[in-house]
Amino acid sequence: MRETLAEAAFQLFLERGFERTTVDEIVARAGVGRRSFFRYFPSKEDAVFPDHERCLADMTALLARGTEPDPVRAVCDAARLVTRMYAAKPEFSVQRYRLTQEVPGLRTYELSVVRRYERTMAGFLRECWSGGPDGALRAEVVAAAVVAAHNNALRAWLRSGGSGDAEAAVEHALGTVLDVWARPAAPAAAPGAEAFAGSAGSGGSPGANAAVSGGGPGGGPAEVSADGDVVVMVARRDAPLWRVVQQVEAVLGTPARHR
Repeated sequence: MRETLAEAAFQLFLERGFERTTVDEIVARAGVGRRSFFRYFPSKEDAVFPDHERCLADMTALLARGTEPDPVRAVCDAARLVTRMYAAKPEFSVQRYRLTQEVPGLRTYELSVVRRYERTMAGFLRECWSGGPDGALRAEVVAAAVVAAHNNALRAWLRSGGSGDAEAAVEHALGTVLDVWARPAAPAAAPGAEAFAGSAGSGGSPGANAAVSGGGPGGGPAEVSADGDVVVMVARRDAPLWRVVQQVEAVLGTPARHR
């Protein structure tokens, strides 16, 4: 019934315009009573976005399962659910996007839906980082970055009329967030860098109890075993600062306060 009402409503919105379509006309097209409409949709605006409530519930459930150990990668996985929802019905998604651009009230409603996704991600991240410095701030920044990257790619796909691969475009956009905020999948040295960990010897040289491998021009993995508390990083001048910081975090085993 929910899908029948949503389909009838959307057909009328396209035929007559959103503002000129009444609830009575929607239920007449669907062949049901007026009371049935409000059982599923509090307003006409809700009938334009019938799938977001289900997607939001799926996102909440995904984050609650906690199968991804890196919180940043977890919220990116959550954002991909929204992409797949749009990509599953490309024609409908493109038509809805065009309709929201024409009706200010729908645009406002859409922004409120986006904000709900962002709050869900930020709440999850705050719990993950509650014991760390600036955890709440970091959660809000990362959640906003994930939503911005996702929506930038998704809206470009919608403006193109649904041409191309929406999921690939979003994946590329989310990669910009993962490059900055996510933990590396495995400890990786900066290009042309060597990492040493251990107790400092005379003259500040690494202690003999540190064992390190990797860090060549290809930025291969580094393996570190040490019982000291000093880290020395040697990197190429052109090595990206964020990658150097990631490597230091990997050696220390704790997130740095600044990036």
